[in-house]
Amino acid sequence: MKDFFKTTLASALGFIIASILLSILSFFIFFGMVGSLASTAGKQPFTLQNNSVLHLKLDGVVQDRVADSDPFTELLSQTTPQVGLNDIVGAIRKAKSNDKIKGIYLDTRMFAASNGTLEEIRKELLDFKESDKFIVAYADTYLQSGYYLASVADKVIVNPHGALDLHGLSSTPMFYKDALAKLGIKMRIFKVGTYKSAVEPFTETEMSAPNREQVGAFLNDIWGFMRADLAQSRGMSSERIDELANEFTLMKDVDYLLQNNLVDSVLYETEMQNYLRQLLEIGEDAKIASATVSNMKNVKGPSIKKSSSSIALLYATGNITSGGGSSGIQDKYIVNELEKLRKDKDIKAVVLRVNSGGGSAYASEQIWKAVSDLKKEKPVVVSMGDVAASGGYYIACNADRIFANPTTITGSIGIFGMFPDVTQTLKNIGVTGDVVKTNEFADFGNMTRSMNAGEIDMMQSYIERGYDLFVSRCADGRNMPKEKLMEYAEGRVWTGNQALEIGLIDELGGISEAIESAAELANLGKNYSVFEYPKLRSPLEELLDQRKDELAAKALQNYLGNHLEMFMLLKDVQNQDYIQARMPYDLNIK
Repeated sequence: MKDFFKTTLASALGFIIASILLSILSFFIFFGMVGSLASTAGKQPFTLQNNSVLHLKLDGVVQDRVADSDPFTELLSQTTPQVGLNDIVGAIRKAKSNDKIKGIYLDTRMFAASNGTLEEIRKELLDFKESDKFIVAYADTYLQSGYYLASVADKVIVNPHGALDLHGLSSTPMFYKDALAKLGIKMRIFKVGTYKSAVEPFTETEMSAPNREQVGAFLNDIWGFMRADLAQSRGMSSERIDELANEFTLMKDVDYLLQNNLVDSVLYETEMQNYLRQLLEIGEDAKIASATVSNMKNVKGPSIKKSSSSIALLYATGNITSGGGSSGIQDKYIVNELEKLRKDKDIKAVVLRVNSGGGSAYASEQIWKAVSDLKKEKPVVVSMGDVAASGGYYIACNADRIFANPTTITGSIGIFGMFPDVTQTLKNIGVTGDVVKTNEFADFGNMTRSMNAGEIDMMQSYIERGYDLFVSRCADGRNMPKEKLMEYAEGRVWTGNQALEIGLIDELGGISEAIESAAELANLGKNYSVFEYPKLRSPLEELLDQRKDELAAKALQNYLGNHLEMFMLLKDVQNQDYIQARMPYDLNIK
């Protein structure tokens, strides 16, 4: 610990330097925007041509929705590109109904999406096939997620020197107990729930037996759905898919892929383009007319105008925190959005799209109350995304109906409190403390000493009361006896498929099914429009936030080196409420 002060001062200096760099960056952004706007001012809007193909290029990270980008922010941003699930789904649906588009060219590259998102895209591709238009897939290398989508294609084609990854699923969490001990930090944990494993990275060096049990259960359930889908699309048994996964196909050559019916053909990319020309029935040298997901935003669909029969689709994505900002799910902000929808006479029903692993228990309770108030006046239907667990389930449990995909991660009904004990760290560097107080607990939270027995008992009682409230909210919302619901609580994580069996959700389905249910509950028939809320932040606002964090991290990297990851993790813990309703910090499913 001899370098503690040196590191601390250097870190502070790093933040100052990062702030200065951010100011300089903002200066250049202002003038860069002028140039960017000038260069794009004369650009012609996209026009969909006859005999086109939808080039469904999946590259980057798929989120529920993202703001429209522009060339300037794309140039400055060094982060992984993002694409909205809503935009992908919208593009596929327009392509199905538009006679100018003859098929889909599925181009899966290095992209990442959770299982729930993959399910929704795959479902739309299967629906598209009902139009009798073609779907062909091509890649140099198929990652497992990309292949899961590509398997629905009429033809799955790979580069002659390409590869295909099929390996199953795993969860590989990291544990920081020993690293914290080297810094003299011990985490004081208060929790309720045998399966509440979010605290384990800070207190253990490996998974506990209950956590290993639940992770194994939901991984096998998720893989069971993926395996069955792959088997059906490729005309083989689920057992055969497992056999191939156990052979680790990524290391096999293309002859192996052909012989085992994982792909249908082997072509270079130029040959693939000629194959597309054959499908479009155009000349060998003719230009292929195509449209991207971004292009399809400019293609007119059915005219949508807000009417007296509208449904609101409200997105709640990210960590649940206390505050009023629009980043993540901040209680004051999302409560305000719910209140505006409650008062809007034209909004007849609300679909709450939840994609969150939880967060602050206090903030979750505030959002639960706003959902309950809204429900008294108009139907509320929840659509669970990739994850709606712990606090994410808290804010969903009182809806009129809850939809989830089979592979959605949900449940995790439990809470915990986590307090870093740095007394040994302070002792190592020679820092001591003293106190004069008027009452027994006047110095509660004093970092120069450990918690005493009385404080520990009070904190555990406080956590148990919070857990009891959480369970009560869920039991009331699901119209289930409290004792029965507690059998499925204890912080245990479930898949959407498992949650349906035990009554934590009502139906399996995605956003579309949730919207249809909301229309039915509001007696709207088929005559309604859907509008998305809240307003998305501009790409420039997102870029500035990203740049601030990136520049600070880069400056700190020079001083903290390999300790940066630990520093950022502790910073994340410190910036949140101490009482948390959240699932594990990092399941790292792949």
